[in-house]
Amino acid sequence: MKPKILIVGGGYGGLRAAMTLQEGLNVDADVTLISKHDYHYQTTLLHKVAIGTLSARKSRVYFRKILDLNKVHFIKDKILSFEPEKKRVIGNGGAYEYDYLVIALGFKPDDFGIKGVDKYAHKLSSLNAALKLDKEIEYKFKEYCHTKNANDLSIIVCGTGFTGIEFSAELGSRISELCLIGGIPRDVPKITCIGRSERILPMFNQKASALAQKKLEAFGVEVICGGEVQECLEDGVIIKHKGEIKHIKGNTILWSAGVKGNDSVENSCLKNKKGRIEVDAFLRCPQYENIYVVGDCALATSRNAIHAPTAQLAAQMGDYVGKSLIKILNHKEQKEIFAFKHRGTVCSIGHTDGVGIVYKKNISGEIAAFLKNFIENKWLFGIGGIKLVFRKGQFRYRTSN
Repeated sequence: MKPKILIVGGGYGGLRAAMTLQEGLNVDADVTLISKHDYHYQTTLLHKVAIGTLSARKSRVYFRKILDLNKVHFIKDKILSFEPEKKRVIGNGGAYEYDYLVIALGFKPDDFGIKGVDKYAHKLSSLNAALKLDKEIEYKFKEYCHTKNANDLSIIVCGTGFTGIEFSAELGSRISELCLIGGIPRDVPKITCIGRSERILPMFNQKASALAQKKLEAFGVEVICGGEVQECLEDGVIIKHKGEIKHIKGNTILWSAGVKGNDSVENSCLKNKKGRIEVDAFLRCPQYENIYVVGDCALATSRNAIHAPTAQLAAQMGDYVGKSLIKILNHKEQKEIFAFKHRGTVCSIGHTDGVGIVYKKNISGEIAAFLKNFIENKWLFGIGGIKLVFRKGQFRYRTSN
């Protein structure tokens, strides 16, 4: 019988594993990709969708358009549980059997048990969540002429990592246009970015972090470092800052303070920490050697991968697992352990600016923005070729706006 390879999750890791198998597998095997959506989207661009500078049409890449369906089957379904002893997973559509399983189910925002986060805060956890936030922000700006409620135009961002900073900068770069459209004085809208760390983007060195904050403040964003969120409310957040309890007012809250693994993994019999499985050097689940884990569901233990950018790490993991399975199905032993190649990290500050570290060198300004776009376009090229880049890619003067 043909060996069955089942990939659950169609993000960077899962899709890269499927594409690697599609391109390199030369033996007869049954490869299936399951995702709860019938499209892939770049999570690194969700902040643009949430501000309206990237449309839903451009952000979706449909699986059936980029996969060779003669080599990789696609099923739209949500995975609910795992039964590793029976070599199957359970979804809404039934049971799916496998000989080899690749878990790539992505992340879920972590509220750390803070009261009110789940009820009052938005999270950029999916394309639909980003579209919902965009619709709310646009509606509040358009209705301000009737409501005259300044708190409706006060946006609070909890988290000073990549998601929070890129969202704040994207919104800051568009705020003047939103004010012009709505006939709103520029000094009414307010963006506040709050983080627990003593500086923003703590994964960068101090110089890069300071430069990013300076650029962010030039957009009118107020940055509060060393602020610990105590509670989210309908009209703002309660924070502890420099020993004082403060109420930061705002009717739109984005929670981007941290992520954890998938709920289905967290509630499974697979040993995990907050939905993340600590993998071995070959990215296998220690309990079951026929189960591989990539992306946000994998807890990388090697020193160079722990703080790696998620998309870059997930894609490399998916590629490695795909190549490992090709070797195994060709009756060869995978002797090479997974090694993450950290090529650099870029944080966009609006569409034409940014900061980053590439091959251990600090970069900023338009060169950083160019490299950010290049990275996004390189991913598109890898899954759909040059035609997909021209249709969906990021370019200097081209946005959905």
